[in-house]
Amino acid sequence: MFRCRFRDFLILPLLAALPLSAAAQTQTAQSQPRHNLVLFVPDGLRAAMVGPETAPAMAALRDRGVNFTNPHSMFPTFTTANASAMATGHYLGDTGDFSNTIYTGFPVTAAGGSVTPFLENDKVIAEADTHFGGNFFDEEALLKAAREAGFSTAAIGKLGPTLMFDHTASDGATTIIVDDATGTPSGVPLSPEVAAALTAAGLPAATPGRGANGKAGDATHPGTTVANVEQQSYLADVATRAVLPLFKKRGKPFVLVFWSRDPDGTQHNQGDSLGRLTPGINGPTSLAGIRNADDTLAKLQQGLSAVGLADTTDIVIAADHGFSTISKESATSASAKATFADTPKGLLPSGFLALDLAGALGMPLLDPDAKNAPVAPGAHPAKGNGLIGGTVEAPDIVVAANGGSDLIYLPTGNATAKQALAAKVLSTLLAEDYISGLFVDDALGRFPGTLPLSAINLNGAAVTPLPAIAVNFRSFDTGCDMPVRCTAELADTPLQQGQGMHGSFSRADTMNFMAAAGPDFKPGLVDPAPVSNADIGKTLAHLLGLKPVAKGHLVGRVIDEALPGSAALPQVARETVASDPSPQGLRTVVDLQRIGETRYFDAAGFPGRTVGLSAAPTANPTNNMANAPAAR
Repeated sequence: MFRCRFRDFLILPLLAALPLSAAAQTQTAQSQPRHNLVLFVPDGLRAAMVGPETAPAMAALRDRGVNFTNPHSMFPTFTTANASAMATGHYLGDTGDFSNTIYTGFPVTAAGGSVTPFLENDKVIAEADTHFGGNFFDEEALLKAAREAGFSTAAIGKLGPTLMFDHTASDGATTIIVDDATGTPSGVPLSPEVAAALTAAGLPAATPGRGANGKAGDATHPGTTVANVEQQSYLADVATRAVLPLFKKRGKPFVLVFWSRDPDGTQHNQGDSLGRLTPGINGPTSLAGIRNADDTLAKLQQGLSAVGLADTTDIVIAADHGFSTISKESATSASAKATFADTPKGLLPSGFLALDLAGALGMPLLDPDAKNAPVAPGAHPAKGNGLIGGTVEAPDIVVAANGGSDLIYLPTGNATAKQALAAKVLSTLLAEDYISGLFVDDALGRFPGTLPLSAINLNGAAVTPLPAIAVNFRSFDTGCDMPVRCTAELADTPLQQGQGMHGSFSRADTMNFMAAAGPDFKPGLVDPAPVSNADIGKTLAHLLGLKPVAKGHLVGRVIDEALPGSAALPQVARETVASDPSPQGLRTVVDLQRIGETRYFDAAGFPGRTVGLSAAPTANPTNNMANAPAAR
């Protein structure tokens, strides 16, 4: 059983006049010319880090347009998961992109035969699409719908999420795709038209690598001290010197998605803080990554002006997630007490969750990223993923390691066997100090100390395998005037303590940067209402006049209050949902906000172990949601 209470109910004030009716707004939108749209995604940009000194172009756009002061990433707070929400307007329970690494249920050739592939790979995405009926999201992506409605479309930037905005074509002849893999056999091909445009602009037809920025270092050598300037500069040149002039020449409206790898890539790999929690991701290298992303936005704006399209183009900025500094410290983990050649003594190795589960349950552990070889004593899974028990073809437990949260799957056995195994897994997890919140497949029943996946919109219409348990890791404040700027989190990753990661349910990871400006947005609006990346997807489709047919029902809302013609800010309710206590007295708690049927998840976990989370209710609340259906 789990329970919900209203913490407060906030009615945001009306402005000057009542909003137009839905019919009137639709009629007005249809009578206006279609504008161009740029979605700029500064991967991993924390909202609290944007200001005139750190990111002047983004700060200026935010201040002259719409400042979304209450932004929300999807949980798990990972890149491809949030790309799926932006591309479809749906929560992860519908898109099935539950994290950057998921269990597919079949060996993925493009991932070396692993059943736990990393999705930031064009060939892996294409293989997943083929296996899951031609579209592993099972929802229509934004750029596909836009091009079929007559828009010119392009997606440029980071490998993986860039393609996801029109992943079912991958032909290069429809939507222009330029990412890290462009110019290689694993990349999406360029059409003759685009290749000619690149040649005319004096640009090569292959994306350069990251160079020194791609060096993550190791336990004894620090990572990078430079931002991803060379690669990002090339991609920005492709957008401004080739694609925008081409769109201008075509003479029809366009949609451009630019997914900036920075600051994410630099924050992950930064070498300013090896082994230390401070400055962590607030050192000079991470700040250079933020500025690099900001310079890219400024370059895109200049490119729009150069072709005379600035005044007719909406620019929406939405980071996929926030960011935290990695901690690898645990007093309870058996793996932290073991010895590994590549892990400092006393710290958690990559794959600690799989190692601790296999050890506690007395089951063998195989590495799906090493041809399913057994993990030997003194070793750990190469990428943290693990197959536990059973056989290679039918493991009892699969761990998909991701960073600030992991996914656990129970692929085999009947319902009774799975429930019994889930109980053993949960008992093990509840004893670990690095855990902060557990969410369990509704079909497995209720377990003390946990909440169901439906409580956080992870149980929907997805066609990919549903995780049995979503595991959130502990986060904490390392000490500064604003905890969301200096949060550390336990992270299941090959990266080192002191480097950067995300994925947790802390407010530091859910608080992504969002802003918008252009002819279809109000000027100078500070919007205090909650907004999510699913809302971004819904709103972009609305602005483009698109009406994709939804298969799932876990959807965002159109951000009406930010658009001309709507004078009212929405009513917002704040709620806390809490589980029954575990035998250890632990409760999984979720702080959320609600606008009508749409829910926004601020933070979740065990009180005292997640940054930004309130305390659990001390008395039984009046609203019993134990038997409530999965909410939107």
